[in-house]
Formats: sequence, C-alpha cells, structure tokens
Amino acid sequence: MAHAKTSYVCLPCRASYKQPYPGYHHHDRVCPRCAEPLIHVGSAFAAPKRRDTAAWRTLSVLLHAGVRFHKSCCGGPGYRPRALSEVRERMAYARATGEPFARALVRRDLP
Repeated sequence: MAHAKTSYVCLPCRASYKQPYPGYHHHDRVCPRCAEPLIHVGSAFAAPKRRDTAAWRTLSVLLHAGVRFHKSCCGGPGYRPRALSEVRERMAYARATGEPFARALVRRDLP
C-alpha cells in the first residue's frame, strides 16, 4: 500500500509539490527549481495557478502567519481567505481587537 502524501510549497517559484509525509528520519525538503526550503502546507491544500499573483500573495501572508491546510475531523481545513481584500479586513480586525493574526485570518465571519 502506498504512503499518503502531503503538499509542500515554494513561494519564490510559486510551485506546489506532493511528497510523502515527513517521517522521523526525513530532512528538510528543498525546491527542485531554486533549492530554497519548501514549506509544509498540509494535505488539504489546493495550489493556485502560477500566474495568479494575487492568490500567491494571499497564500504568502497566510503561511507567514502560521496558517496551514491540514484536514480536520470534518474533512477540510476550514475557512481560508482567498483574496487580499479579505486578508486586509481580517488584519485590521486583529489590530483593532488584539486577536492573534493567525486566528483572525481563519475566522469565517467578522463580528
């Protein structure tokens, strides 16, 4: 039986790779194009098209805030913003309320 795979992303190349889950003896993964470290984003990740720069910019903000795309008990990672305008709204809300950025970014509705 084949091992399950998960997604890794290279932000400078705007590329996504499916690779086996990291094990005890695995080393850090590097991009085959630019040799930069890959970011483990989770198994429920769907990469935007390479030419969609706004989506990759949004993804970069999410990843740098610590948001990942792991499956939950209900089947998916939950809400993730797809547009920069949604990210800006949630960042402004986090600054105004003092809520951590990562929690504000995955909030489906703002109060």
